[in-house]
Amino acid sequence: MSQTKRSFGIFHKILLAMLLVALVPMGIIWFLDFQSANAENERHVREQLSAYADGLTRQVDSWVDMNRRMLLQNASLEDMRTMRSGQQVALLKNIIDNYEWNYLAFTTDVSGNNISRSDGKSLKYYGDRQYIQQVVDGAELGKQVLIGKSSGVPALVLSTPIFNDNKQLTGVLATAMTINDISNTVTAARIGKTGFAFLLDEKGQVVSHPSEEYTRVRKDLSTHPAFVALNQQSQRSTVFEDESGKKVIAYMTRTAQGWTMVAQQDYAEVYQSITAGQRNALILLVVTLLVVVAIALVIARGLSRPILNLTKMTEALSKGNLNVTIQEVSRKDEIGALAQGVERLGTSIRYAMERLKKSKATGTSAG
Repeated sequence: MSQTKRSFGIFHKILLAMLLVALVPMGIIWFLDFQSANAENERHVREQLSAYADGLTRQVDSWVDMNRRMLLQNASLEDMRTMRSGQQVALLKNIIDNYEWNYLAFTTDVSGNNISRSDGKSLKYYGDRQYIQQVVDGAELGKQVLIGKSSGVPALVLSTPIFNDNKQLTGVLATAMTINDISNTVTAARIGKTGFAFLLDEKGQVVSHPSEEYTRVRKDLSTHPAFVALNQQSQRSTVFEDESGKKVIAYMTRTAQGWTMVAQQDYAEVYQSITAGQRNALILLVVTLLVVVAIALVIARGLSRPILNLTKMTEALSKGNLNVTIQEVSRKDEIGALAQGVERLGTSIRYAMERLKKSKATGTSAG
């Protein structure tokens, strides 16, 4: 039992107390700083990704709105409202001439029968097209992303109603346009080394994507975690693993047309700065720990050695060794006061022993 007590003596207790006093606050401060830095970095990342997504969304909305206003303006012209092919052709060609991204402008009646077109080709039936049905069902703007038959790349068709003087729907004005400009704007957005943006239509099919293959075939990304999170869970951001197993963080927003704009970046790159900061903080913590341990050892030894010496002195006194020298009496602290007390005790014992010897000697002589 005594050996167990000595194995964890005053030196170890002083050392442990000093380490606890020094390291516990340090650890708490380090943890709080790390949490704060992590939260700040995450906020910065989300702000950066949201800024990209929101900025690109505004550009897409602005571009579509410009074409919407052009269609509404042309649909309200008297020659367009006549629903006569001869009077509409000039207006349709004018659209193609003034808006170079448009390669076809045409009109249909409410059944989808082609009335007039800008390219002079044979009239067709469009009644089965989504953008025609949307307008017939009451939408101010119909839209559909298709693969251009001649170009083989995605094209956008926008449509708007044509009303007569009695505000009755008499036909549909539509334009087919390339989306190279807006697509290039989206795909040109680079976020760090791994970040990029892409645009999906309301069904989750690619409108614009950095992958030419995805764009060319209008790949179905309706199961993409970002699309699912925004459309099914109304979340503006999400973290997921991509097809290669990399952890990715994404921010999503919806355009005025109901499309989904996604800005994403590899999680490792996003948190690279906080990881480096954490590593540096850990190194600093370890170095500080070593310094604190070294200082604590020196101080603990300085405090425990004189106490241990005094313990040895008192033990020697208890065994009758009265000629001990107590060096700690010169100290000006509590240990010095204790040493002086032990020294006085030794002196008192020595005097008492001397008087006892004299008394015995006197008694022997008298006898």
